[in-house]
Amino acid sequence: MQKSVAMTRAGLNLIQQALTIYDSDLRLVVCNRRFQEMFNLPQALCTIGAEFEDTVRHLVMCGEYGEVDDAAGFVRIRVEQALAFEPHYMERTRANGRVISVEGAPLPQGGWVTVYTDITQTRRQEELLRTHSEHLSDQVLARSEELSAMNRKLAATVTALEEAKRELTEMEARTRLVAEMMPAHIAHLDADGRYTYSNRRLSTVIPGRPSEILGLHISETLGPEAFATVEPYLTAALEGQQSTFEFTDIRSSRRIRAAFNPDQSDNGVYILSMDVTEETQARAALQQTRKRELGAQLTSGLAHDFSNLLTIILGMQSRLQRLDLPETAEPLVTGTVQAARRGGALLHRIADMTGHRAFSPEPTCMPQFLRDLQTLVTPSLSDGLSLTVDNTFSGALLLDPGMLQDSILNLILNARDACCGAGQITLHARPHMDTWAEFVVSDTGPGFSDQALTHGLDPFFSTKGGEGMGLGLAMVYDMTKLAGGEVRLGNSDTGARVTLRLPLRRAQTTPAPGLVLLVEDSPDLRAGVREMLTDMGHAVVEAASVAEAVLLAKGLPDIALVLSDVSLEGPETGLALLDLLPDHRVSLMTSLPPDNPLHREASDRVPVLAKPFTQAQLMGFLMLQRSAA
Repeated sequence: MQKSVAMTRAGLNLIQQALTIYDSDLRLVVCNRRFQEMFNLPQALCTIGAEFEDTVRHLVMCGEYGEVDDAAGFVRIRVEQALAFEPHYMERTRANGRVISVEGAPLPQGGWVTVYTDITQTRRQEELLRTHSEHLSDQVLARSEELSAMNRKLAATVTALEEAKRELTEMEARTRLVAEMMPAHIAHLDADGRYTYSNRRLSTVIPGRPSEILGLHISETLGPEAFATVEPYLTAALEGQQSTFEFTDIRSSRRIRAAFNPDQSDNGVYILSMDVTEETQARAALQQTRKRELGAQLTSGLAHDFSNLLTIILGMQSRLQRLDLPETAEPLVTGTVQAARRGGALLHRIADMTGHRAFSPEPTCMPQFLRDLQTLVTPSLSDGLSLTVDNTFSGALLLDPGMLQDSILNLILNARDACCGAGQITLHARPHMDTWAEFVVSDTGPGFSDQALTHGLDPFFSTKGGEGMGLGLAMVYDMTKLAGGEVRLGNSDTGARVTLRLPLRRAQTTPAPGLVLLVEDSPDLRAGVREMLTDMGHAVVEAASVAEAVLLAKGLPDIALVLSDVSLEGPETGLALLDLLPDHRVSLMTSLPPDNPLHREASDRVPVLAKPFTQAQLMGFLMLQRSAA
């Protein structure tokens, strides 16, 4: 660097013009030897950091500008002119009779550069030309001088414009690069709805659309269905109304959030659109979790009181059965007992729906999962019923296998009852638009009635009369929404069809290995978890307390994850590691019940893995934490 600076300064000293560069605070950044020689300046005023005001004052005192009545005012005016940082060109005659041109231009980083040129010889040549060209009119000579001065001024202006053009070009390039890197589609439409700018991200945000769309109409790029959805907002934006909205693109099944902002300058529209599919799925799952919590709060008290009443009724009926009652009373007593027991079973089903059930995704091999499911459900089907499983998934998906198995079993058993012992049940498992994992159960039964299509997912709705509780499809809906998915009821040409969609998350068979700090105070539990982690390819170091874990973390910089129990030996819990190791990824596990204050506090801060867990559940938990990070 020093060599480069020295070479630059040597080069500046070789030119015949004087040059200075002052920064935005009017302090000298660089000057060449010609500047010092031209104005006979002391070394102090040619040193980096010398103030412009001191230089002007020195020149005034040396008579550079001739007789100056108000020296302080003259210096102040020159400083104010310099602070304006405006391009300028002028020619002046010095006190010693030499004529110089002064050309100044501002710098993009602040400050300005000035070049001083001795044009005395040029002026003398112009005077000589005037003397020896008496045949030329005075008007032509004056015009030649004006043109010469104008050319020099134009040259200075062109230099300034070229520098400004270069800065604008660099700025535009940076702006385009930032726009291309944004995970969103940024575009501009003119008043006719045609693209005048696009960052070529449309195909990323909405799959199946083109990337090169300049000059195209928005209806051509989006297609008729999507354009029909956004057209009212586009019309409003062209009329000056800003809007932000969401819509589902039918062709790609992606959830899109768009913002239309009016461009007042030419009556166009600026567009910003993003893919919020995963955000929407997560929001739906969170809403369902809150609904479950609210349902649990509302029903727990009622269920408790109702359970007590059923207990009283069953006790009284038991006493009645021991009494010498007429024969006509026995069926009444038996019916009452059966009704009370059925009410008890209903209470258990309600508790299953409203009770705590966490969504626990793990890598699940779909071919094996569906084979096991078919083996599990086949014995419950009659000889006249056949089940066909059509699976197009080849790898593993990240989902809750328990919830999915319960849901599909419920749908198959409902189809079995609808077919009345004879017919065909088909399960299709396939990806949908690379957005959903879709599971479709169809049968050859009578299909859903209009009322069932409208209310089939409502709790307690049943078409089985007294045989059904009306909670089967409601539980399927609840578990699916808890995972961020959706359930659709419909009819095909052959019977009923239920479509279950879950967010499509493809999973690796094993997470990327790394060094894990395992914090667990129970040696037996620590050995079991360590074995699970090493089987997955991780290296493991162990600690039994918070203090021991902090010492290991500070001494081992390669730790990829800290997995700690909430309850540890010593005064501190695993929650303390969240604050003591802010630069590490800390995950927690616990066997405490969900309503325990420590469990609740931990869940509010980080995801918590409930004990006991299998190796597959641990793998899924770690993969989720990795993807979230």
